[in-house]
Amino acid sequence: MTKLYIVFSHGKESGPWGSKITKMAEYAKSICDCEIQSIDYQDLASPDDRVQRLVDFLKALDGKIILVGSSMGGYVSTVASNQIEVDGLMLLAPAFNLPGYKVQNPTTPCKNLQVIHGWHDDIVPYQNSVEFAKQHNAKLTLVNDGHRLSGSDKELSMILEQLIEKLGK
Repeated sequence: MTKLYIVFSHGKESGPWGSKITKMAEYAKSICDCEIQSIDYQDLASPDDRVQRLVDFLKALDGKIILVGSSMGGYVSTVASNQIEVDGLMLLAPAFNLPGYKVQNPTTPCKNLQVIHGWHDDIVPYQNSVEFAKQHNAKLTLVNDGHRLSGSDKELSMILEQLIEKLGK
């Protein structure tokens, strides 16, 4: 049986085991036999240095991979998915088209793609996710929440479960 890895990438001002990631990881462990990892980027300010750290980590994995990225971590996960094949990509208020990011309009070859964004995000405009989802024919969920998606635990868990189920776990 092929191992399933779920790899989280946190945002700029968060950490690898913030409340959102912890809740999603606990939920994933309750519904599937998977290995959960959350990369620590707190020592790296540059999103593109974070991409390299994620790519280096992913090279060692042998199995199916779901990347879950929040804000800057969404950018990191998307750009990394162009260098390492992944089986699922879940982007939470991804930081696309922001100043200082090397790739301004990132793309991904991943077809198992979910994007979640809050209508009231005051850091990353939700319109960036709408455009990305449109370009990739991705499932897009807009929620009545802000950038941190702190009131959307149920929706995040359900969407992660859908990704896991698509991979047959």
